[in-house]
Amino acid sequence: MTYAVHINVMPLKDLLDPQGKAVLSGLKNLGLKSIQDVRIGKHITLQIEAASEAEARALAEEASKKLLANQVMEQFDITVHPL
Repeated sequence: MTYAVHINVMPLKDLLDPQGKAVLSGLKNLGLKSIQDVRIGKHITLQIEAASEAEARALAEEASKKLLANQVMEQFDITVHPL
């Protein structure tokens, strides 16, 4: 079966996010003063052929740990949906 896998990669909460700070500054300059914080990450979609949802999740987790996310600086979460 084919699964759609969505991976969200975000900077760790304790680390500075320079892109987020730059965007926050721009939003405040545009008059959007009530926005308090911006964090910028990546959204990755994969199509995985696997025997089960658990297998698709395991493959996505392996891909995330080995290539898609830098675990020293980023965290990731995975959602899996059958196509």
